[in-house]
Amino acid sequence: MALKRRNQRRSDFNSSSMSDLVFLLLIFFMLTSTLVAPNAIKLLLPQSSSRTMAKQTVTVYINDKMDYFVGERKVNENQLQPEILLALGGTIEGTVVVRSDKSVPVQYVVNVIDAVNNINNETHQNHKVLLATSAKK
Repeated sequence: MALKRRNQRRSDFNSSSMSDLVFLLLIFFMLTSTLVAPNAIKLLLPQSSSRTMAKQTVTVYINDKMDYFVGERKVNENQLQPEILLALGGTIEGTVVVRSDKSVPVQYVVNVIDAVNNINNETHQNHKVLLATSAKK
């Protein structure tokens, strides 16, 4: 006599909940990774007690090796003005924040200021330059 079982064992696996979990973890790590290192270029900023908060449009970094970075892109002194203009993206009143290592001579900071002033004169726009500092201890 051949008896059949009512509940047969199933060997398939439902993976729909796993894909939701992986998707949520992916979103979580994408969001937290942007908060971990907003300033990827390591600098020792000069100290100041004054605080000015402005919406920064473009960040120009000058490291201790006297290298310029517009955003994360390394540029030389001749490419500084076109790269800043490209990063400003046609904004009329943007802010260029200069993050310079405290060992950098002032001339390198002045080169960035001159580049922004040249952009303002050529395009008849009003971009500001701010020097980023760390809090005075």
